[in-house]
Amino acid sequence: MGDVLWTPPADVLERSRIGGYLRWLREHRGLDFADYDALWRWSVTDLDAFWRSIWDHFEVIAHTPPTATLAERGMPGARWFPGATLNYAENVLRMPGRADDDPVVIAHGQTRPPVTLTARELREQVRRVSAGLRRLGVTAGDRVAAYAPNIGETYVLLLATASLGAIFSSCAPEFGTRSVTDRWQQIEPAVLVAVDGYRYGDKPVDRRAEVAAIRAALPSLRHTVSIGYLDPAGPVPEGALSWAELAAPTDEPLTFTPVPFDHPLYVLYSSGTTGLPKPIVHGHGGILLEHLKMLALHHDLGPTDRFFWFTTTGWMMWNFLVSGPAVGASIVLFDGNPGVRVEPGRPAEPDLGALWRLAAETGTTYFGTSAPFLLACRKAGLVPREVADLSALRGVGSTGAPLPAEGFRWVYETVGDQVQLQSLSGGTDVCTGFVGGVPLLPVYAGEIACRALGAKVEARSADGTPVIGELGELVITEPMPSMPVGFWNDPDGTRYAEAYFSVYPGVWRHGDWITINSRGGCVITGRSDATLNRGGVRLGTAEFYSVVEGLDEVVDSVVVHLEDDEGGAGELLLFVVLADGLTLDDALRKKICRELRTALSPRHVPDEIHQVRAVPRTLSAKKLEVPVKKILTGTPVDQAAAKGALVNPESLESFATFAERRTTHQQPA
Repeated sequence: MGDVLWTPPADVLERSRIGGYLRWLREHRGLDFADYDALWRWSVTDLDAFWRSIWDHFEVIAHTPPTATLAERGMPGARWFPGATLNYAENVLRMPGRADDDPVVIAHGQTRPPVTLTARELREQVRRVSAGLRRLGVTAGDRVAAYAPNIGETYVLLLATASLGAIFSSCAPEFGTRSVTDRWQQIEPAVLVAVDGYRYGDKPVDRRAEVAAIRAALPSLRHTVSIGYLDPAGPVPEGALSWAELAAPTDEPLTFTPVPFDHPLYVLYSSGTTGLPKPIVHGHGGILLEHLKMLALHHDLGPTDRFFWFTTTGWMMWNFLVSGPAVGASIVLFDGNPGVRVEPGRPAEPDLGALWRLAAETGTTYFGTSAPFLLACRKAGLVPREVADLSALRGVGSTGAPLPAEGFRWVYETVGDQVQLQSLSGGTDVCTGFVGGVPLLPVYAGEIACRALGAKVEARSADGTPVIGELGELVITEPMPSMPVGFWNDPDGTRYAEAYFSVYPGVWRHGDWITINSRGGCVITGRSDATLNRGGVRLGTAEFYSVVEGLDEVVDSVVVHLEDDEGGAGELLLFVVLADGLTLDDALRKKICRELRTALSPRHVPDEIHQVRAVPRTLSAKKLEVPVKKILTGTPVDQAAAKGALVNPESLESFATFAERRTTHQQPA
């Protein structure tokens, strides 16, 4: 059992939004729950009552009411709120509790000075861009694509697109041409909105050639709109409109097209590290209800909050962040390199304190980031509370990878002992976290506090039975409204069913290993398809990295297990990236093995350790264990991973060279 690092204040029920929800349930439904566990059990048992309570409690704006809550409960194919019509953008732009002059979008970056939009300005921008899209002939069902960073325009475009019942899709401008066209050729957008480039730190990155190539590769495009982001005075590309023309003054009122609950809102994509990225379609109603529940009841966000998550527009956390105004919270956007300080007239210098200072400057109350970022800050010896005034901060969120116990302790030692640290896990597939934190429960080191309301998460053993206190396959056994409406171009749902329901019929298999303890706390130990299975014992990769990367000498690492066809122990191979100037020698190999044996077990000691220059990672910083394993077992690099989805595609070559060398050595003379 991990140490308790934070406990809810005595008056948590009076102060928190989930406390208000419990009072509402008592008054309006006659329901009383002794604790979070009782509330969670009700939420995953009486799905109709729970999800209708979310709809009613948050006073969802609907144009026609639903005829039922859950018409069909089976998965895949659950049908939520049949008959209802609504619009996601209308519910977000209501911005409950906010006055017209309140700042609701606070956008900082390294390309231009900060931009703030008040509630009135945000609605006005959406009104104009919505009218502009209508002038371009955009109607319900058309796709609008944004090759744009985490800036106000991208957010305005999402809301304007949704207001018309059209379908939004974004790719961050660091995505290469191939990555973008692999995604958008599948959905055939009618309109492309693209930036000319951006700055990353103090380095200008011109994207005009990529935009031209993307335009050429998308015959479905009827219009292109250019945002002069890197060079505001630069020429608009031939045949394109400027953002100013799209957002031109107009008398057209802001209207919202009522759409069915499951009408497509946006298309997100699997990381696309192998094969074409899966185009995952999310619906207006499911996303709205899920985000209202998570942001208000779990993250405790409301009209006094400023909500930040470090993300790009290519990661689902952006879609999660920008639902903030639906619960009254202001959102803080950041575009740029989080690891440098940029000051006018001076070259950028490495500095992991930049985002913490941004939090201080913007009065951020909830600071969301990734586990790798928190661990990098820890490794650098950073003490955020010494570089920034974090007195407004009351919540810290971590996702993207499991956060080990030492990461939790670092937050409480260096950020603040009063903040609630919420480690959460979920995915692009549901556009939320289905395990995370809640104001009612304490924080234990290394542990995700709970399964989220309405998320019936279980751990399953190899024979398919639910287990407590043991490592198991993460499954969801009851439908959630934010499960995908489907995949694009998958009319009979075959690809969708295959992706999640092929292992356990009628049960969603997520692809992670999870341990759920007797009090409902969760520990995720890595992808189940990247499992290290030695001598019949399954080892998660996360705990492995926690030990190896805890060493001062090791900057990054990736571990793979190559099975033995004869049923033997196979080979456990560890690849490490070392601190500048260090070379892997026998003394360091021995030290790594000793640490793993002591902290974990003899089974965790690798057969071989090799030094590499970089670990391959996706654009959202996830390690590519499975493609590395494929390359090591003979799959050509181009078939093992889609290079455009990687932040460092060149890193794959050293694994290919290594695989070739091994094959040559292993051949009989």
